[in-house]
Parts: sequence; C-alpha cells; structure tokens
Amino acid sequence: MTNIVKFEPEINNLGEMVDLLGVNDKNLKLLGKLLKTNLYSNNEQILIDSDDEEIIQKLKKIFHVLITLIRNNIVYNERDIIYLFHTIDKIDNQEIISLFLSRKEIIKTYNGKPVFPKTINQKKYLEAIENNAIIFGIGPAGTGKTYLAVLSALKKLKDNQIKKIILTRPAVEAGEKLGFLPGDLKEKIDPYLRPLYDAMYEILGVKLSTEYIEKGIIEIAPLAYMRGRTLENAYVILDEAQNTTINQMKLFLTRLGFGSKMIVTGDITQSDLPPQVQSGLIRASHILKNVDDIKIMYFDELDVVRHPLVQTIIKRFENAKD
Repeated sequence: MTNIVKFEPEINNLGEMVDLLGVNDKNLKLLGKLLKTNLYSNNEQILIDSDDEEIIQKLKKIFHVLITLIRNNIVYNERDIIYLFHTIDKIDNQEIISLFLSRKEIIKTYNGKPVFPKTINQKKYLEAIENNAIIFGIGPAGTGKTYLAVLSALKKLKDNQIKKIILTRPAVEAGEKLGFLPGDLKEKIDPYLRPLYDAMYEILGVKLSTEYIEKGIIEIAPLAYMRGRTLENAYVILDEAQNTTINQMKLFLTRLGFGSKMIVTGDITQSDLPPQVQSGLIRASHILKNVDDIKIMYFDELDVVRHPLVQTIIKRFENAKD
C-alpha cells in the first residue's frame, strides 16, 4: 500500500500558497497528471500519494522554482509548468529561473498581449537573431522557429529599422499536386505559407497585414522568385528549408545584401525531397559551422511544450498496432 507523503512548501503566507496551487488547485492537478500520481493540499501541506523518492524530489524542485517566480511577481501559466516539468532535471535551476526573471517582451499582439520567449533555446535564438546576419533555426515543429523569426522581423519593421520583410519557402509538393491547384505559382503555394500569414495576422491584424503585402512592404513568395535579386535592408525568412536542394540553399544565401538579415528554419528529419537528393539545410549546417556572423541554433523536444493529453495521443499512435 502506498504511503501518503507530506511536505510543507517554504511559503511566507496563504497568498503565496494560493498562487502556487492555482485557482481551484489547477497547478497542483496539472503536476499530478505530469507526475502520474495524486496530489492534494490542506492549504498548509502538499500530500503526495506516492513514496517514490524521485517523484517527491522532482516536485520539491518544481515548487522551489515556482515560489521564486511568485516572489518576483512573475506570472506563469500551464505551458510554463509543463516546460518546467520537462527541464527541471536536465537544466540548472538558476538558468530556468533566469529565463523567467529576464523575460523580455518581443512584441505585443494585435490585441495587446505581450509575447515572450518560452524556453531557454527560444531566448538564445532571439539573441542569435539580434547579433548575427544569418541564423539557422533547426528543430522539430512546434518549437517556435518560424513564429519567433516573423515576430522579430515585425518588431524591426514597426521600429523602422528595416524597410521590408520577405517570407519564402521552397515549392515542394509534399504529397500534394500543385499542378491541379488554380492560379500562378505564388497562388498555388500560398496555402503552404499559412503559418507565416497567421503570425503576421496575430501581430498586425488582417487589415494592416494586407495593406503591407499590397504595398510590397511584406513580400510572401516561393523561393524561385528570389533568383537574380540582391536583398538589402530587409529581414528575409526561409521556412521549411529542409526541402531546399543544395543549389537552392546556395542561391538563397547569396542574395544577402547590406543591412539585411536572413533567418533559415526547418526540420531536418522531415524532408520531402526525393531520397537521392541531399537537403540544402543539412549541407549548409555542416559547411557553415564556425563562420563569423552566422549562427546555427538547434531546438529539441524540450522546446516543444504540449498539453499532457497530446503527449498521450502521440504515444498511443506510435505504439498502435494495425
């Protein structure tokens, strides 16, 4: 029979306990799901329905970080707790705490909500964008590679530090037949650029985004449209770069002009190129290591912060038998 383990968080008052547990113990219930054990509170103690020392110590470490955030008036949410759960045993506590304490707003959404980096790698990625001319963001979907790049570009545009944003991606069919879609190449590929549009709409709103596109201040185009151009005083973002060939990647990177910045994003595990064709992203990440003013950033599963139920769904699909 499992023993109920009790411990008292090092809190100063009831208000801190309320903030720690969340409204209706929301935070405590979330941690219980993540730890796969029942957690309770009597407003003074945390009751753990487990005598597993690893679970107990992990919970104590998480609460230590959360209490530190509370005392520094840092508001955290469900996403932050999930990230904390996944990183608490892999990253130094102080580095995690510093992520929250030094949160610097990237930009506000159209509705006035501030946007912050949510993981340590996201923070380092934004610093890399600020300090280098060419930046590679490589990693799985959901890590914010393209989203943060677009937000960073929009901030520079709003601050009048650049004159133009160019968003592009290679026209790889990925199982779809573009030839059957109506319109020219740009119109055919627009549906595949939807994540870039969504990021713009979230910050600028649909009306201003449309106005900027019509004026050419923001250009969204397939990679083929980059040939023969020199791009100056612009943020140029290449999305889904794992689907570029080596020649396409070389063509893109050599468009760099004065006052410009290029951000290349992609997931090298998800190439839609034919098996015999090497990805330009993989090749570039190998040959451009340790070049001044070029930064290659890698994201991993710790940067993908999902609802606990999503993790269960993924595991069930992976383990399902036909």
